Amino acid sequence: MTAIEIMNERPESGRYKVDVSRGGHNGRVSSEWFSRPDDEKYLSLSDLYASVRGRAERSKTRTVESAEIRVEAHRDDPESLALVLPDAEAPVAPTHWSFGQLASLVGAPAAYLRQLPAPLAGINLQYGLTNHRAEQIKTMEVANGRTELRAVTGPDYGRIYDHELVSAVQRIAGDGVGDTRWKVPGVLDWSTGVYNPMVDVAKDTTTLYASDRDVFLFLVDDRNPIEACRLPDGSPDLFFRGFYCWNSEVGAKTLGIASFYLRAVCQNRNLWGVEDFQEITIRHSKYAANRFAHEAAPALANFADSSPQPFVQGIRSARERIVARSDEDRADFLRKRGFSKAETGKIVETVLAEEGHPPESVFDFVQGITAVARSKPQQDARLTMETRAKKLLEQAA
Repeated sequence: MTAIEIMNERPESGRYKVDVSRGGHNGRVSSEWFSRPDDEKYLSLSDLYASVRGRAERSKTRTVESAEIRVEAHRDDPESLALVLPDAEAPVAPTHWSFGQLASLVGAPAAYLRQLPAPLAGINLQYGLTNHRAEQIKTMEVANGRTELRAVTGPDYGRIYDHELVSAVQRIAGDGVGDTRWKVPGVLDWSTGVYNPMVDVAKDTTTLYASDRDVFLFLVDDRNPIEACRLPDGSPDLFFRGFYCWNSEVGAKTLGIASFYLRAVCQNRNLWGVEDFQEITIRHSKYAANRFAHEAAPALANFADSSPQPFVQGIRSARERIVARSDEDRADFLRKRGFSKAETGKIVETVLAEEGHPPESVFDFVQGITAVARSKPQQDARLTMETRAKKLLEQAA
Protein backbone atom coordinates (compact mmCIF):
# COMPACT_ATOMS: atom_id res chain seq x y z
CA MET A 1 0.00 0.00 0.00
CA THR A 2 1.41 3.40 -0.96
CA ALA A 3 1.63 6.55 1.09
CA ILE A 4 -1.14 8.05 -1.07
CA GLU A 5 -3.42 5.10 -0.38
CA ILE A 6 -2.81 5.45 3.35
CA MET A 7 -3.49 9.18 3.13
CA ASN A 8 -6.79 8.51 1.39
CA GLU A 9 -7.75 5.99 4.08
CA ARG A 10 -7.48 8.59 6.82
CA PRO A 11 -10.61 10.41 8.01
CA GLU A 12 -11.26 13.94 6.78
CA SER A 13 -9.98 15.33 10.07
CA GLY A 14 -6.46 14.27 9.04
CA ARG A 15 -5.87 12.43 12.31
CA TYR A 16 -4.54 8.88 12.34
CA LYS A 17 -3.69 6.15 14.83
CA VAL A 18 -0.03 5.48 15.65
CA ASP A 19 1.85 2.91 17.71
CA VAL A 20 4.65 4.63 19.63
CA SER A 21 5.66 1.51 21.54
CA ARG A 22 7.96 0.75 18.61
CA GLY A 23 11.15 2.45 17.50
CA GLY A 24 13.36 4.80 19.44
CA HIS A 25 12.77 7.92 21.49
CA ASN A 26 14.56 11.22 20.82
CA GLY A 27 14.42 14.07 23.32
CA ARG A 28 16.59 16.61 21.49
CA VAL A 29 13.69 18.73 20.24
CA SER A 30 11.94 18.53 23.61
CA SER A 31 15.06 19.83 25.31
CA GLU A 32 15.13 22.81 22.96
CA TRP A 33 11.39 23.43 23.39
CA PHE A 34 11.62 23.29 27.17
CA SER A 35 14.63 25.60 27.53
CA ARG A 36 13.65 28.38 25.13
CA PRO A 37 12.00 31.58 26.44
CA ASP A 38 9.23 33.10 24.34
CA ASP A 39 11.52 35.67 22.72
CA GLU A 40 13.54 32.82 21.16
CA LYS A 41 10.46 31.16 19.61
CA TYR A 42 9.27 32.02 16.09
CA LEU A 43 5.98 31.26 14.37
CA SER A 44 7.26 31.04 10.81
CA LEU A 45 10.48 30.61 8.89
CA SER A 46 10.00 34.09 7.41
CA ASP A 47 10.02 35.68 10.86
CA LEU A 48 12.98 33.60 11.92
CA TYR A 49 14.94 34.44 8.77
CA ALA A 50 14.22 38.18 9.11
CA SER A 51 15.54 38.15 12.66
CA VAL A 52 18.79 36.30 12.06
CA ARG A 53 19.43 37.98 8.70
CA GLY A 54 18.92 41.41 10.24
CA ARG A 55 21.35 40.53 12.98
CA ALA A 56 23.97 39.47 10.43
CA GLU A 57 23.50 42.67 8.43
CA ARG A 58 24.21 44.73 11.56
CA SER A 59 27.34 42.70 12.25
CA LYS A 60 30.89 43.01 11.07
CA THR A 61 33.95 40.86 11.54
CA ARG A 62 37.61 41.67 11.74
CA THR A 63 40.88 39.91 12.46
CA VAL A 64 42.98 41.73 15.03
CA GLU A 65 46.17 41.31 17.00
CA SER A 66 45.24 40.10 20.48
CA ALA A 67 47.98 42.15 22.09
CA GLU A 68 46.42 45.34 20.66
CA ILE A 69 43.08 44.86 22.43
CA ARG A 70 42.65 47.17 25.41
CA VAL A 71 40.38 46.34 28.34
CA GLU A 72 38.50 49.24 29.91
CA ALA A 73 36.97 49.16 33.39
CA HIS A 74 36.10 51.93 35.84
CA ARG A 75 36.08 51.89 39.61
CA ASP A 76 32.78 53.80 39.71
CA ASP A 77 31.10 51.05 37.67
CA PRO A 78 32.44 47.76 39.07
CA GLU A 79 30.16 45.60 36.91
CA SER A 80 30.93 47.17 33.53
CA LEU A 81 33.81 46.08 31.33
CA ALA A 82 34.48 47.10 27.73
CA LEU A 83 37.04 46.30 25.06
CA VAL A 84 38.76 48.71 22.71
CA LEU A 85 39.61 46.99 19.43
CA PRO A 86 42.17 48.33 16.95
CA ASP A 87 40.67 50.98 14.61
CA ALA A 88 37.27 50.72 16.34
CA GLU A 89 35.20 53.90 16.63
CA ALA A 90 34.05 53.10 20.17
CA PRO A 91 34.53 50.46 22.86
CA VAL A 92 32.53 47.25 22.50
CA ALA A 93 30.68 45.45 25.30
CA PRO A 94 31.31 41.70 25.45
CA THR A 95 28.26 39.47 25.74
CA HIS A 96 28.21 36.69 28.31
CA TRP A 97 29.14 34.26 25.53
CA SER A 98 31.98 36.27 23.95
CA PHE A 99 33.47 37.05 27.38
CA GLY A 100 33.69 33.31 28.00
CA GLN A 101 35.29 32.78 24.59
CA LEU A 102 37.83 35.52 25.20
CA ALA A 103 38.72 34.17 28.63
CA SER A 104 39.07 30.64 27.25
CA LEU A 105 41.26 31.89 24.41
CA VAL A 106 43.81 33.34 26.81
CA GLY A 107 43.54 30.47 29.30
CA ALA A 108 41.68 32.38 32.03
CA PRO A 109 38.81 30.88 34.08
CA ALA A 110 35.71 32.78 32.89
CA ALA A 111 33.53 31.77 35.85
CA TYR A 112 36.11 33.15 38.28
CA LEU A 113 36.61 36.40 36.34
CA ARG A 114 32.86 37.05 36.31
CA GLN A 115 32.85 37.04 40.10
CA LEU A 116 35.49 39.77 40.30
CA PRO A 117 34.87 43.53 40.18
CA ALA A 118 35.30 44.74 36.62
CA PRO A 119 38.61 46.60 37.26
CA LEU A 120 40.20 43.48 38.76
CA ALA A 121 38.81 41.21 36.04
CA GLY A 122 40.08 43.69 33.46
CA ILE A 123 43.63 43.55 34.82
CA ASN A 124 43.67 39.76 34.59
CA LEU A 125 42.15 39.73 31.13
CA GLN A 126 44.52 42.41 29.86
CA TYR A 127 47.50 40.42 31.06
CA GLY A 128 46.23 37.35 29.23
CA LEU A 129 45.66 39.24 25.98
CA THR A 130 49.05 40.92 26.09
CA ASN A 131 50.85 37.63 26.67
CA HIS A 132 48.65 35.46 24.44
CA ARG A 133 50.81 33.23 22.23
CA ALA A 134 48.40 33.26 19.28
CA GLU A 135 48.88 36.65 17.67
CA GLN A 136 45.56 37.01 15.88
CA ILE A 137 41.90 36.50 16.75
CA LYS A 138 38.69 36.97 14.78
CA THR A 139 35.94 39.11 16.29
CA MET A 140 32.27 39.54 15.41
CA GLU A 141 30.57 42.75 16.49
CA VAL A 142 26.93 43.78 16.17
CA ALA A 143 25.29 47.19 16.45
CA ASN A 144 22.25 46.76 18.67
CA GLY A 145 21.66 50.12 20.30
CA ARG A 146 25.22 49.80 21.45
CA THR A 147 28.05 47.85 19.85
CA GLU A 148 28.37 44.37 21.32
CA LEU A 149 31.11 41.83 20.85
CA ARG A 150 29.19 38.68 19.88
CA ALA A 151 32.05 36.27 19.23
CA VAL A 152 35.78 35.77 19.61
CA THR A 153 37.35 32.89 17.66
CA GLY A 154 40.61 31.83 16.11
CA PRO A 155 41.61 33.45 12.81
CA ASP A 156 40.72 30.35 10.75
CA TYR A 157 37.16 30.05 12.09
CA GLY A 158 34.87 29.23 9.14
CA ARG A 159 31.66 31.08 9.89
CA ILE A 160 28.38 29.78 8.49
CA TYR A 161 25.72 32.37 9.22
CA ASP A 162 22.50 31.28 10.87
CA HIS A 163 20.44 32.88 8.10
CA GLU A 164 22.22 30.69 5.52
CA LEU A 165 20.88 27.57 7.21
CA VAL A 166 17.38 29.05 7.57
CA SER A 167 17.43 30.03 3.90
CA ALA A 168 18.37 26.47 2.89
CA VAL A 169 15.40 25.17 4.88
CA GLN A 170 13.08 27.77 3.34
CA ARG A 171 13.94 26.49 -0.13
CA ILE A 172 12.26 23.18 0.70
CA ALA A 173 9.78 24.20 3.40
CA GLY A 174 8.53 27.67 2.44
CA ASP A 175 7.26 29.30 5.61
CA GLY A 176 7.23 26.01 7.55
CA VAL A 177 3.58 26.39 8.58
CA GLY A 178 1.83 24.20 6.00
CA ASP A 179 2.34 26.03 2.72
CA THR A 180 4.49 23.05 1.65
CA ARG A 181 4.51 19.45 2.85
CA TRP A 182 7.13 20.40 5.49
CA LYS A 183 5.74 22.08 8.60
CA VAL A 184 5.85 22.52 12.35
CA PRO A 185 4.61 19.18 13.78
CA GLY A 186 1.23 18.31 15.16
CA VAL A 187 0.50 16.62 18.49
CA LEU A 188 -0.08 13.09 19.77
CA ASP A 189 -3.10 12.51 22.02
CA TRP A 190 -1.73 10.05 24.57
CA SER A 191 -5.21 9.06 25.77
CA THR A 192 -6.26 7.72 22.36
CA GLY A 193 -2.96 7.11 20.53
CA VAL A 194 -4.23 9.38 17.75
CA TYR A 195 -1.88 11.83 16.08
CA ASN A 196 -3.25 15.15 14.85
CA PRO A 197 -1.00 16.87 12.29
CA MET A 198 -3.21 19.96 12.09
CA VAL A 199 -2.27 22.10 15.09
CA ASP A 200 -2.04 25.89 15.12
CA VAL A 201 1.49 27.22 15.35
CA ALA A 202 1.84 29.15 18.60
CA LYS A 203 4.58 29.94 21.10
CA ASP A 204 3.91 26.69 22.97
CA THR A 205 3.85 24.50 19.84
CA THR A 206 6.45 26.01 17.51
CA THR A 207 9.74 24.24 16.80
CA LEU A 208 11.54 27.21 15.22
CA TYR A 209 14.07 28.77 17.59
CA ALA A 210 16.89 31.30 17.64
CA SER A 211 18.89 32.93 20.42
CA ASP A 212 21.79 35.37 20.43
CA ARG A 213 24.13 32.42 19.90
CA ASP A 214 22.31 29.76 17.85
CA VAL A 215 19.41 28.65 15.68
CA PHE A 216 17.43 25.38 15.78
CA LEU A 217 14.63 24.16 13.49
CA PHE A 218 12.49 21.01 13.47
CA LEU A 219 10.00 20.25 10.69
CA VAL A 220 7.98 17.21 9.62
CA ASP A 221 5.96 15.86 6.71
CA ASP A 222 3.21 14.53 8.98
CA ARG A 223 0.23 15.01 6.63
CA ASN A 224 1.57 12.25 4.39
CA PRO A 225 2.13 9.14 6.53
CA ILE A 226 3.82 6.07 5.10
CA GLU A 227 3.00 2.44 5.82
CA ALA A 228 6.07 0.23 6.06
CA CYS A 229 4.40 -2.81 7.62
CA ARG A 230 1.37 -4.01 9.56
CA LEU A 231 0.90 -4.22 13.30
CA PRO A 232 -0.03 -7.51 14.99
CA ASP A 233 -3.73 -6.48 14.93
CA GLY A 234 -3.55 -5.91 11.16
CA SER A 235 -3.67 -2.11 11.27
CA PRO A 236 -1.01 -0.10 9.42
CA ASP A 237 2.20 0.90 11.21
CA LEU A 238 2.46 4.52 10.08
CA PHE A 239 5.56 6.72 9.88
CA PHE A 240 6.28 10.18 8.61
CA ARG A 241 9.49 11.98 7.79
CA GLY A 242 11.17 14.63 9.90
CA PHE A 243 14.41 16.52 10.26
CA TYR A 244 16.01 19.01 12.59
CA CYS A 245 19.03 21.20 12.04
CA TRP A 246 21.09 23.62 14.08
CA ASN A 247 23.91 26.12 13.80
CA SER A 248 25.81 28.78 15.71
CA GLU A 249 27.49 31.60 13.85
CA VAL A 250 29.32 32.61 17.04
CA GLY A 251 31.04 29.28 17.75
CA ALA A 252 28.68 27.83 20.37
CA LYS A 253 28.10 24.59 18.42
CA THR A 254 28.65 22.90 15.08
CA LEU A 255 26.28 23.02 12.16
CA GLY A 256 24.27 19.82 11.92
CA ILE A 257 21.36 18.16 10.18
CA ALA A 258 19.54 15.05 11.38
CA SER A 259 16.91 13.23 9.31
CA PHE A 260 14.72 10.30 10.33
CA TYR A 261 11.34 8.63 10.22
CA LEU A 262 9.09 8.81 13.24
CA ARG A 263 5.61 7.87 14.36
CA ALA A 264 4.56 10.83 16.51
CA VAL A 265 5.48 14.06 18.28
CA CYS A 266 3.91 14.75 21.67
CA GLN A 267 2.93 18.09 23.22
CA ASN A 268 6.33 18.33 24.92
CA ARG A 269 7.98 17.85 21.52
CA ASN A 270 9.45 14.46 22.30
CA LEU A 271 9.91 12.31 19.19
CA TRP A 272 8.46 8.80 19.40
CA GLY A 273 8.90 5.74 17.24
CA VAL A 274 12.07 7.04 15.61
CA GLU A 275 13.66 4.90 12.88
CA ASP A 276 16.53 5.31 10.39
CA PHE A 277 18.17 8.24 12.19
CA GLN A 278 20.91 9.87 10.09
CA GLU A 279 23.08 12.82 11.12
CA ILE A 280 25.81 14.94 9.58
CA THR A 281 27.78 17.66 11.36
CA ILE A 282 30.15 20.31 10.09
CA ARG A 283 32.71 22.01 12.32
CA HIS A 284 33.31 25.68 11.66
CA SER A 285 36.79 25.09 10.31
CA LYS A 286 38.46 26.99 7.49
CA TYR A 287 36.45 25.33 4.70
CA ALA A 288 33.14 25.01 6.55
CA ALA A 289 31.23 27.32 4.21
CA ASN A 290 32.21 25.21 1.19
CA ARG A 291 31.19 22.01 2.98
CA PHE A 292 27.81 23.52 3.82
CA ALA A 293 27.22 24.57 0.21
CA HIS A 294 28.36 21.27 -1.30
CA GLU A 295 27.39 18.73 1.36
CA ALA A 296 24.89 19.80 4.02
CA ALA A 297 22.46 21.91 1.98
CA PRO A 298 22.21 19.33 -0.86
CA ALA A 299 21.75 16.52 1.70
CA LEU A 300 18.79 18.39 3.18
CA ALA A 301 17.24 18.94 -0.24
CA ASN A 302 17.82 15.31 -1.23
CA PHE A 303 16.10 14.04 1.90
CA ALA A 304 13.15 16.37 1.33
CA ASP A 305 12.66 15.09 -2.22
CA SER A 306 13.65 11.45 -1.71
CA SER A 307 11.33 8.48 -2.02
CA PRO A 308 10.49 6.56 1.17
CA GLN A 309 10.71 3.26 -0.73
CA PRO A 310 14.27 2.33 0.41
CA PHE A 311 13.15 2.78 4.02
CA VAL A 312 9.95 0.84 3.44
CA GLN A 313 11.81 -1.95 1.65
CA GLY A 314 14.36 -2.11 4.45
CA ILE A 315 11.59 -2.65 7.01
CA ARG A 316 9.97 -5.32 4.85
CA SER A 317 13.27 -7.10 4.27
CA ALA A 318 13.93 -7.14 8.00
CA ARG A 319 10.48 -8.63 8.61
CA GLU A 320 11.03 -11.33 6.00
CA ARG A 321 14.49 -12.35 7.17
CA ILE A 322 13.97 -15.11 9.75
CA VAL A 323 17.06 -15.61 11.93
CA ALA A 324 15.74 -17.61 14.91
CA ARG A 325 13.23 -20.41 15.32
CA SER A 326 14.08 -21.65 18.82
CA ASP A 327 15.05 -20.21 22.17
CA GLU A 328 18.59 -21.39 21.56
CA ASP A 329 18.67 -19.56 18.22
CA ARG A 330 17.39 -16.38 19.83
CA ALA A 331 19.95 -16.41 22.62
CA ASP A 332 22.73 -17.25 20.18
CA PHE A 333 21.72 -14.46 17.78
CA LEU A 334 21.80 -11.79 20.48
CA ARG A 335 24.82 -13.02 22.44
CA LYS A 336 26.93 -13.09 19.25
CA ARG A 337 26.07 -9.40 18.82
CA GLY A 338 27.33 -8.41 22.23
CA PHE A 339 24.16 -8.45 24.31
CA SER A 340 24.47 -9.73 27.86
CA LYS A 341 22.49 -12.67 29.19
CA ALA A 342 20.20 -10.29 31.10
CA GLU A 343 19.67 -8.06 28.06
CA THR A 344 18.98 -11.09 25.88
CA GLY A 345 16.27 -12.32 28.22
CA LYS A 346 14.68 -8.90 28.46
CA ILE A 347 14.66 -8.39 24.67
CA VAL A 348 12.99 -11.75 24.08
CA GLU A 349 10.43 -11.11 26.84
CA THR A 350 9.64 -7.66 25.45
CA VAL A 351 8.94 -8.96 21.94
CA LEU A 352 6.79 -11.75 23.33
CA ALA A 353 4.74 -9.23 25.36
CA GLU A 354 4.37 -6.64 22.60
CA GLU A 355 4.09 -8.83 19.49
CA GLY A 356 2.44 -11.90 20.95
CA HIS A 357 5.22 -14.23 19.78
CA PRO A 358 8.94 -14.66 20.49
CA PRO A 359 11.34 -12.86 18.13
CA GLU A 360 12.02 -14.66 14.86
CA SER A 361 12.83 -12.02 12.23
CA VAL A 362 15.48 -9.32 12.27
CA PHE A 363 12.65 -6.81 12.57
CA ASP A 364 11.37 -8.55 15.71
CA PHE A 365 14.79 -8.30 17.32
CA VAL A 366 15.19 -4.64 16.28
CA GLN A 367 11.85 -3.75 17.88
CA GLY A 368 12.78 -5.61 21.05
CA ILE A 369 16.19 -3.95 21.28
CA THR A 370 14.81 -0.43 20.79
CA ALA A 371 12.06 -1.09 23.35
CA VAL A 372 14.63 -2.20 25.93
CA ALA A 373 16.83 0.77 25.01
CA ARG A 374 14.01 3.15 25.96
CA SER A 375 14.11 1.78 29.49
CA LYS A 376 17.79 2.64 29.95
CA PRO A 377 18.14 5.56 32.40
CA GLN A 378 21.50 6.65 31.02
CA GLN A 379 21.44 8.38 27.64
CA ASP A 380 24.77 6.92 26.47
CA ALA A 381 23.63 3.38 27.20
CA ARG A 382 20.35 4.02 25.43
CA LEU A 383 22.01 5.48 22.34
CA THR A 384 24.52 2.63 22.19
CA MET A 385 21.73 0.05 22.17
CA GLU A 386 19.69 1.98 19.60
CA THR A 387 22.75 2.19 17.36
CA ARG A 388 23.16 -1.58 17.51
CA ALA A 389 19.52 -2.00 16.53
CA LYS A 390 20.00 0.38 13.62
CA LYS A 391 22.99 -1.62 12.35
CA LEU A 392 20.93 -4.81 12.44
CA LEU A 393 18.25 -3.15 10.35
CA GLU A 394 20.77 -1.84 7.85
CA GLN A 395 22.39 -5.26 7.47
CA ALA A 396 19.00 -6.80 6.71
CA ALA A 397 18.15 -4.33 3.94
